[in-house]
Amino acid sequence: MKRYKVRITIDAEEDLIDLYEYIAKKDCVKNVDYVLSEIEKLIISLDENPLGGHPPPELDEKGIKDYKEVLFKPYRIIYEVLRSEVVILCCLDGRRDMQSLLERRMLR
Repeated sequence: MKRYKVRITIDAEEDLIDLYEYIAKKDCVKNVDYVLSEIEKLIISLDENPLGGHPPPELDEKGIKDYKEVLFKPYRIIYEVLRSEVVILCCLDGRRDMQSLLERRMLR
């Protein structure tokens, strides 16, 4: 089975920091650790099956098929597969205004 290298962009790292701070403020550190652990597992699993994700609907409806996403609801991990590399572009809370966020992030 082919394995892909998984790389997290600076934007995605900042997203994870923002998620940590937000959840810690609104909930508790125990829940932050759980959420980030599950997101990390999901990201790591992309080294074996990055093509298993689906196009983000907000981009798919605009005909943009280059990106995929996997979910740990309500969190969305959006990535791109480039040859033998998976590039994590965003780690976002899906309850946000995803249309605007993705347009700003992915279409710049």
